[in-house]
Amino acid sequence: MFRRKFLLASLFSISLAAVACSQGGDVAGTANNKDVAGTANNELVMGLIPAENNEEMIDKFEPMRAYLEQKLGRPVKVFTATDYAGVIEAMRQDRVDVAWFGPLSYILAEKEAGAEAFAVGVTADGTSTYHSIFVVPGDSPLQSIKDLQGKNVALVDPASTSGGLVPRFMVSEVVGKKPEDFFGKLTYAGSHDAAGLAVKNGTVDAAAMSEITYRKMLKEGLITPESVRILVKSEALPGSPLVYRSDLDEDTKTKIRDVILNAHNDIEVTGYGEILRYEAATPADYDLIRSMISTLGLSREEMLK
Repeated sequence: MFRRKFLLASLFSISLAAVACSQGGDVAGTANNKDVAGTANNELVMGLIPAENNEEMIDKFEPMRAYLEQKLGRPVKVFTATDYAGVIEAMRQDRVDVAWFGPLSYILAEKEAGAEAFAVGVTADGTSTYHSIFVVPGDSPLQSIKDLQGKNVALVDPASTSGGLVPRFMVSEVVGKKPEDFFGKLTYAGSHDAAGLAVKNGTVDAAAMSEITYRKMLKEGLITPESVRILVKSEALPGSPLVYRSDLDEDTKTKIRDVILNAHNDIEVTGYGEILRYEAATPADYDLIRSMISTLGLSREEMLK
């Protein structure tokens, strides 16, 4: 079980340098110019981090994008990037108005782009939390985090919560070392599904990923419990939030929030995982993530390299 310290000290100083965003060609309305947020064409841009491949993320959020567009009476476009940092940077440059982030990437966007959490998905069990997991091949002899010493292990992205921050925290709690100093080789898969497939295909000895994607891959037959099994699971983590730029006008923020929080009354809501509805979220809901960052003393470079 993690130590919950909830430190009130300053998180850390982050100053994102110009982060290269993948913008070569439009993807489902991907924004490629800065003239999108609050412009004369009245267009809103929604950013999606690549927790899974971009096409899947766009498909998952399309019903909500279309519903938001209908209810607001203004165009809503989608922005994607090849990594988490690209979406953070796009919001910092006012090229993204609303976004879906993981908890850690939200904290980074809060510091650098004025992101403000306002909603989080609720699943069938009535919770808005999820877990980080380490997975290994089904026939692997590995039984604990300690057994990962010297192994080839994949994480997802430095700015991922369940595929970056939390696995680092788990390793630190158990063995008192950084993954770079404990694993034999550390790589980044880029997305949670890629991490799971790397284990299935024997490319790595183990990988960290979101349990949400793990369950999705089981359901779709991409993996089986025999091919990829859970080695260890984290405690419950606050769910990935929907956010908007805090400098949007209050009327726009209120309308966006009301549409999202009431969408389940009109449509079958969608998002990352099997979402039944969205409930209100606040920045304070993510104090656990701030505490982990502070405890590990992570720098901007370590989270966005």
